[in-house]
Amino acid sequence: MSDYKTSLKEKLGYGIGAVGLDLSYGLFYSYLSYYLSSVLGLKEGFLLLLTPLARIWDGINDPMMGTIVDSTKTKMGKYRPWIVIGSLSNAIVLTLLFTSFGLSGTKLYVYIGFMYVLWGMTNTMADIPYWSMVPSFTNDPKDRNLIATVARTFSGLGQGIITVLTPIVLPLLSSGMTTDKGYSASGFSRWAMICGIFLVLFSSICVFSTKERNVIYNNEKFSFKQMFKIIAKNDQLVVFMLFAMISNAGWYLTSGTAVYYFTDVIGDSTAQSLFSMIGAVGSVLGLLVIPILEKKFSNRTIYQISLIMAIIGYVLMYIFGPILKITIALDISYILASIGIGSMFVAQTIFLADIVDYGEYKTGKRNESITFSMKGFLQKMAYTIQTIFLFGGLGIMGYNSQITAGSVNEPTKNAIGFICFGIPPILIIISLIIFRTKFNIHGELRKKVHDYISEKRAKSEN
Repeated sequence: MSDYKTSLKEKLGYGIGAVGLDLSYGLFYSYLSYYLSSVLGLKEGFLLLLTPLARIWDGINDPMMGTIVDSTKTKMGKYRPWIVIGSLSNAIVLTLLFTSFGLSGTKLYVYIGFMYVLWGMTNTMADIPYWSMVPSFTNDPKDRNLIATVARTFSGLGQGIITVLTPIVLPLLSSGMTTDKGYSASGFSRWAMICGIFLVLFSSICVFSTKERNVIYNNEKFSFKQMFKIIAKNDQLVVFMLFAMISNAGWYLTSGTAVYYFTDVIGDSTAQSLFSMIGAVGSVLGLLVIPILEKKFSNRTIYQISLIMAIIGYVLMYIFGPILKITIALDISYILASIGIGSMFVAQTIFLADIVDYGEYKTGKRNESITFSMKGFLQKMAYTIQTIFLFGGLGIMGYNSQITAGSVNEPTKNAIGFICFGIPPILIIISLIIFRTKFNIHGELRKKVHDYISEKRAKSEN
C-alpha cells in the first residue's frame, strides 16, 4: 500500500477539483478589491480594517476546521465529504458576496463584512481537505511530487480562466450602471454565479475520481491548547508559514493590483486579458520545471531557482512597465516571472507534504489537516499583506475621490505601478533569505523522515 502509485485518471480527476476551487479563489483575490472599491464605492479604510479582523477569525477557524477534518470518519473517507460540503457552501457564498441587492450605506458595509468572513469559512471547508489529500494518495516521493504538480497545474488553469476571461466576460454580462470600462455590479454577480456552478461540478468530479488510502484518523477532540502545541512542535511548519506567506503576498499584489494598473494606468482593461494569458502560459511552463529539474537537482535547489526567476522577471516588469511604459516588453517579462511563481507554488505544496511527515517523525502523531490548514491561512495572511499595501497606498493617494472625479492623477498611477510590480520582488527576496537560512527538510533529514514513515507504514500493514 505504501508503494502504491496513483493512476493518470486519478491524478487528472484530483486536478480538476483544483480548477473549481481556484475559480472562486481567483475571483475573490484578483477582483473583489476592485469590485468593492471601484464598483460599489466602499471606502479604503473599511477594507483596511475588515481584512485583518477577518484574519483573526481565520487564525481560529482554519486550524479548528483542520481538526474536524482529521477526526472525520465516513465510508467516503475523511476528506472527500468535506470537499462536497465546502464547495457547495462556497459557491453559494461567492455569489452572495458579489451580489449587493441594491444595498447602500451602513447596511451594505455590514452585509459585505459578513459575507467576506463567510467566504473565508466556506473556502476553508473545501480547501483544507482538498490539499490535505496529497499525502494520503501515496508515500512514494516522486509520485507525490507528480500529484502536487498536476494539482498546481489545474489550479493555475482555474486562476488563468479568471484573470483572462473576466475582463472579456464582465462587459458582456453587465447591465444597468457600469464603470467607464463596462463593469457593473450585475455583471460581477452573474459571473460569480457561473463560477460557483463550475466550482460544484469540478469538485464533484474530483470526489468521485479519487480514493483515499494512507489515511490516519485522529480521534482527539479539538482544543486550542493541542492545536498550538502541534504547530509549535513542528518548527519547520512555522518557518514554512513565514517564507511562503511573504512570497505569496508578492504574487497577490500583482494579481490583485493588475486590474487597477490596466484600467487606470494603461487605460485599456482588455489588455489585462493578454497579460494574464501570457502569465498563464508562463505558469504552465513553470509547472514543467520541477519534473525536468528534479532529475538533476533537489527540491530545495529547484525552489531557489524558481524564486530567482521570479525576482528577475519582476525587476524587468517594473522597468518595462511603470518606468519605460513598454507594454509588450512588460508582457514578455511576465513569462519569466510566472514560470518562477508557477514552480514556486508546486514546490510549496510538496514541502507541506514533507512537513506532515516531519511532524509525525518528530512527535509520533500525524496531523495532516491541521498542517494543511496552515496553507489556507498563510494565503489569507498573504492577501492581508496585499490589502495593506494596496488600500493603504490607494487611501494615501486619495484614489476614491479621483475615481469619483473621473480621472486618476500621475502620482497615483505611479503608486499603482510600484505596488503592482515594484514591491513583489522585494518581498520574494526576503522570502528567499528566510528559506535558505531556516528551512531544513532536505538532504539527510528528508531521507530519515521518509525512511521512518515507510517503515512505520510497513509495520502497520503487517
